[in-house]
Order: sequence, then C-alpha cells, then structure tokens
Amino acid sequence: MMFGIKTKNTLFILLGSAIFSFGIVHFNMQNNLGEGGFTGITLLLYFLWDWDPAITNILLNIPVFIVGWKFLGRSTFLYTIIGTVAVSVFLSIFQTYQFSIQLQNDMTLVALFAGAFIGVGLGIIFRYGGTTGGVDIIARLVNKYVGWSMGRTMFLFDLIVIATSVFVILDLVQGMYTLVAVYVAARVIDFLQEGAYSAKGATIISGKSDEIAEKILASMDRGVTVLDGRGSFSGEKRDVLYCVVARNEIVRLKGIINGIDPHAFVAVTTAHDVMGEGFTLDENKNPIRD
Repeated sequence: MMFGIKTKNTLFILLGSAIFSFGIVHFNMQNNLGEGGFTGITLLLYFLWDWDPAITNILLNIPVFIVGWKFLGRSTFLYTIIGTVAVSVFLSIFQTYQFSIQLQNDMTLVALFAGAFIGVGLGIIFRYGGTTGGVDIIARLVNKYVGWSMGRTMFLFDLIVIATSVFVILDLVQGMYTLVAVYVAARVIDFLQEGAYSAKGATIISGKSDEIAEKILASMDRGVTVLDGRGSFSGEKRDVLYCVVARNEIVRLKGIINGIDPHAFVAVTTAHDVMGEGFTLDENKNPIRD
C-alpha cells in the first residue's frame, strides 16, 4: 500500500480500464455507436470533429477531479485519477494498434458486445474502488447519499447524452442500438457491484424444523439459523429456519425439506455478495478466495 492505495486494486482498475477502452474503440468507434456520460460526449466530439477521445477524456474530467477531491476522499480520488488516466492511455493504444472487427452487418452483436465490454470494464473498476471520472463520480455520490444503484444513475445520465447524440450526429437506428448497449452495460455493472458470487437464501417454516435443520447440517454441511416466529393470525409460536446455500445446491435443499415435511412453507430469495464461513471463509476462518 502506498499513499492509501493498494497494488491489487490498482492492477484491477488498470485491467478494467483496458477492457472498457477496448470496447469503446473496437465496437463504438468502429461502428458509429454513441455512449452515455462523459464518454458519450468524447465520442460525439470524435464523430463531429475527429477530436481524439484520449485527450478530450482528460480535459472534460479536470473539473470533475476537483469535485472528486472534495467529496470522495483521498484513496477514491487517487483511484479515480488512475482510472481516468488509464482509460485515456488505453484509448490511445487501441486506436494506434486496433484491428477491424467486421460486424457492421450485425449491429445487434455490436451493441451487445459494446455493452458487455463497457459493463465488465466499469464493473471491475467500481468493484475495486475506482471510477473513470465524469458521470462515474456523480453515480458514486448518488449511490452513497441517495442509495440508487450506480448502474441506474448512469443509465439516466446516459439517456440525456444519447438523446443529444441522436439529435446532432447519430441516426435513429444507431441511437436505438446505442441505448441497447448502454442498458446491457448498466445491468453488467450492477451484477458485478452486487456480487458475482451470489447464493440463495431459504426461509423455512415447518413443524419439523429440528429434523430439517439437522438434515441440512449433516447432508449439506450448511449452517441453519433458528429464529423465533409467531403467526399473526393463529398466534402460534414456531421456529423459523434461515439457510444460505450456493445456487447449485438449492434443488438439493428443497429435496431435503420436501422429504421431511412436504407441507413446509419455503421462501427462496437471491442473496448477493455472500460473505462468511462456507462461502468466502473456510471452517478455520481463512479466506477461500482473496
């Protein structure tokens, strides 16, 4: 760690910047697709006057850096500097050494791949504490103080920039494909932010809760939390079980419950970004994955 930043985070931010920049150059720029936020503005300037996005990206972000320094704190600000500069560097590299991907006859693939590369790149950057400046900083502030997901905030800003791009330079079809790409990117960003390592949480209400809990522990090696519950209509007190399992274990869990009590009430929900023993820690409390 140096100046409050971690080497691991920096490396992943650089990786995310490379993925993001590759998508911008090889899918958006090669196929006349716009983008949202500050990136969309740099592409608009590129399509209109052939201004280099690598340079305009830095120039547009200078005022945002001032806001970032005031509101985001030292480490996040430094990660933002790294991410923004890295994007400009990789944009310049990929423009110089780009290769042609002949997808002009299939704009659906162009939009999907553009969204996927941009979403994965930004998702990695966000997950490791960075931004690429511009709307990314605004989205992070809104996420922090308002609670909106970063993908949702960016999507709203993107609509404004895309609408302007359609009015100025893009035709309607290009604008529609751009919107598809932006939507895909927003969904990918949210997926990576919420946690790629998701699981299933099961709430179980049964008159045979002890048997079910013992069977889950013995057969699946999963812990079960017992909560005190009371029916609002009957007033009857009953144990409520809560268990979190991996996604590929949910069918097995249902089988265990059904085998003991076919009439049990079971509610299954998606649990994002699960942490703790059995998921990110082993039985000795050591990290399973770094």
